[in-house]
Amino acid sequence: MTDLEGVAGVQQSLDWCYNNGRYYNKAKEFLTMEVNAAIEGFIEAGATEFLVADGDGAGGIDQLLLNPAAEYVCNWPAGEASFSLTDGKFDFAAWVGQHPMAGTAGGHISHTGNMGVVEQAVNGIPVGEFGDLVFLATELGIRAILATGCEAFCREAQSLLPGLETVAVKKGTQTDPGNYLSKDAYRKHNISAIHLSPEEARKRIREGAKRALGRAKKEDFGLAKLPAPPYVRTRIMRADGENPPRIIKQSHPSSILEMRRSAISVEVMPINPADPAIRKVIGS
Repeated sequence: MTDLEGVAGVQQSLDWCYNNGRYYNKAKEFLTMEVNAAIEGFIEAGATEFLVADGDGAGGIDQLLLNPAAEYVCNWPAGEASFSLTDGKFDFAAWVGQHPMAGTAGGHISHTGNMGVVEQAVNGIPVGEFGDLVFLATELGIRAILATGCEAFCREAQSLLPGLETVAVKKGTQTDPGNYLSKDAYRKHNISAIHLSPEEARKRIREGAKRALGRAKKEDFGLAKLPAPPYVRTRIMRADGENPPRIIKQSHPSSILEMRRSAISVEVMPINPADPAIRKVIGS
């Protein structure tokens, strides 16, 4: 699984992560080379088949640069929310270039889905894009063994999956979650970081991937502790000019996957999402 914002050298979203950004193609190159480094490490540890799932909205992989040992997938059918994890052919899952969840102090380009999200939770457990998919992978019996991104994301990933192999390639330097900020102000709030050089980041990712698969063959890690059903996913959203603050919900009585596929309900909030009393409003 891949994303752009957690890659060494990718500095902010507008210039680097949108297809009209002036450094967008350079960001795709940086991500693809980090993915290649992970593939090389997995190959050294004995892996033979790879599927690279392009998780960036605008597309983050340059296929001309991608290691030919890997297959590539993007653009899933409407309503399908599994990112190919349901294909039934995976032993392990890995994340390269992932960013922290929305509101992460010390994170770089922290967000969940988009900059309008204040918090996402499953059964009251805050999860970012990583945790959201890890819950699905766990339900499907697929072990997560590697995650790369900024230091704050690595801490987030390890807290959800103790023992997970992580590789930090940069360090965010903001110290405020920024929950009180507007969508545009929050985007700018998240851009300060200290980066490894791309070459050093790839070296560490290659070594980390080799360790991850070697450990996974001998150690039992990579499955999350799922909350008890029924499952409810909530997203607390900022006002964005066209819409007021709101809560988006999906639910299912027994399945994480079917929860992700379920219809969305929207509830307008009578309160600022940054207000501590929000917990009383959302019932958690």
